[in-house]
Amino acid sequence: MRTLIVGAGGTGGAFGKRLIDAGRDITFLVRERRLAQLTANGLTFRDPSGESTTPVTAVTSIATGTEPFDLILITVKAPALPAVIESIRPAVGPNTRILPILNGLDHIDRLSAAYPGQVLGGLAKIVATIDDSATVVQMTPLSSVTIGTLDGTEVDSKIVDNLSVDGLKLVVADNMLTRLWEKWAFIASAGVICCLFRANIGAILAAGGREAMEAAIAETERVAAAAGHPVSEQAHAMSTGMLLEEGSQFTSSLYRDLMAGDAAEAEHILGAMSERGRQLGVGTPLVDLTLIQIRAGGGSGI
Repeated sequence: MRTLIVGAGGTGGAFGKRLIDAGRDITFLVRERRLAQLTANGLTFRDPSGESTTPVTAVTSIATGTEPFDLILITVKAPALPAVIESIRPAVGPNTRILPILNGLDHIDRLSAAYPGQVLGGLAKIVATIDDSATVVQMTPLSSVTIGTLDGTEVDSKIVDNLSVDGLKLVVADNMLTRLWEKWAFIASAGVICCLFRANIGAILAAGGREAMEAAIAETERVAAAAGHPVSEQAHAMSTGMLLEEGSQFTSSLYRDLMAGDAAEAEHILGAMSERGRQLGVGTPLVDLTLIQIRAGGGSGI
């Protein structure tokens, strides 16, 4: 299969590296600065087992008339999505499948409107970033991707085979929309807790925040339930285990972005959750308070 990966950052770079190592046909669609780095130096990747550099194929645009790709992985952040929807158009044929690895759910609606019947659901579990030397750094051994169709039908076996490679755990789910809601509820509640109280989990608990933290978890899970995708007991236990752990240094990615002066995904994660709550008649007071704080601060961590 010909696979196009949009973005060569932490997630896209790490997944692409695993696929290239397994002999898959991979092309990266990236911005000009990233293209210059990849062209000059290749893709340098480091994980707990070591570091290596791999030559890659990368482009900044897809020419009209290009042979369609079989699979397109979208691994950029939400604000880039509108541009991506148009930039991939020459790469999409009638049999192309599009697999976005983004937070939340609004991107599914936007992509499905642009490419009806061609969008899969996907979520990743990986802790990865790009350092100052443009190296993709996977900080823990955890590297998995869960995929599934939006209507509960089977995923094409060719896609499953294509993504079944060493170093990348593949999970195929038959309840993908529920899985996406579970992750969204978790990251939204984590974002509320850390961004509202401006600290890590352990510090917030030590300051007496447990009741408010439990309320944040319950709030986002009520929205999921109202949408017809109640969070499972297992997923709820995972959320409470991570977000109510005494002494934990955990912070949400949204909070880390906020402290760095960039809250670009706040609207996609929290704004969209607030809007869904309004549409479903579910109040989201803690989500709304957090949004006010982030919006008023202009994304500043100060």
